Amino acid sequence: MQLDLNLLTVLDALLEEGSVAGAAQRLRLSSPAVSRSLGRLRRLTGDDILVRTGRTMTPTPYATAVRDRVGELLRQTREVLAPHGELDLAELDRVFTLQCHDTLATALAPVLLADVAELAPGVRLRFLAEGAVDTDELRHGRVDLEIGAGIPAAAEIRHETVGHDRFVAVMRRGHPYADRLDLAAYAARPHVLISRRGRLSDPVDAILESHGLHRRVLAATGTTASAAHIVASGDAVLTAPELTWQPLIRAFDLVAVPLPVELPAPPIVCCWHQRYDTDPAHIWLRDRVRAAFTTVLTRDRRQRHVRAE
Repeated sequence: MQLDLNLLTVLDALLEEGSVAGAAQRLRLSSPAVSRSLGRLRRLTGDDILVRTGRTMTPTPYATAVRDRVGELLRQTREVLAPHGELDLAELDRVFTLQCHDTLATALAPVLLADVAELAPGVRLRFLAEGAVDTDELRHGRVDLEIGAGIPAAAEIRHETVGHDRFVAVMRRGHPYADRLDLAAYAARPHVLISRRGRLSDPVDAILESHGLHRRVLAATGTTASAAHIVASGDAVLTAPELTWQPLIRAFDLVAVPLPVELPAPPIVCCWHQRYDTDPAHIWLRDRVRAAFTTVLTRDRRQRHVRAE
């Protein structure tokens, strides 16, 4: 059925004004135009809508019965098509799903949750781990925000870089090279990698090869906690982002020392589907995630400078 929703506006005016002339004046249309719309409404509904009783027109029982529903439909339509109003955080009741590596979740969650709980107590967050393979969770709406280091290839996936970290060598406290780690010693130590796909090599190997060096990778693990346990209980070295790893460094009593090789600063990239570009609640979520990462990165940089002094 082909419906002209403009007919609802005409029907509402007819029922409110009780005449074609009154409805025409209200809608700023000509009387013949409103008469034609009334004719279409009669054919569409099979009801006369308004009938003449002497010099006035009276709504039929059908018209009387649908009057309130017509008004409500128009109100809902105006709400749907109106520009977004101001977001009421006190009344916001929504669950957001964030997907990221557990390193990022460990660093981000405490700061973000405290912020959200204070500003929007009705909002709840789900943190999902990265999968072993890339998925279409953003496209299908199962994830609101994906946080990682990669730039999405699909044009429909928006992204923003919210900060940068730096790589360091992480090892147990009391490690023979905890005070100083040169390139030869770095290559000679056993290494642990964190890889969701279980890869046993990464860009560090290519850099070492350019210096004529090779390293021995003991294991690859998919989670930071397992990597931290391995490093804390032996002489293995882990190359990891320093600032987002600070909670684990403190929790496992590890130390972080500068790398003897230059590695590009890893970005922290937030990705979302374009459907959420103008959604006020999602814009607010992105703002809070950005602010939380700024807090994490600046706080840990400040602590690092204090320790250095």
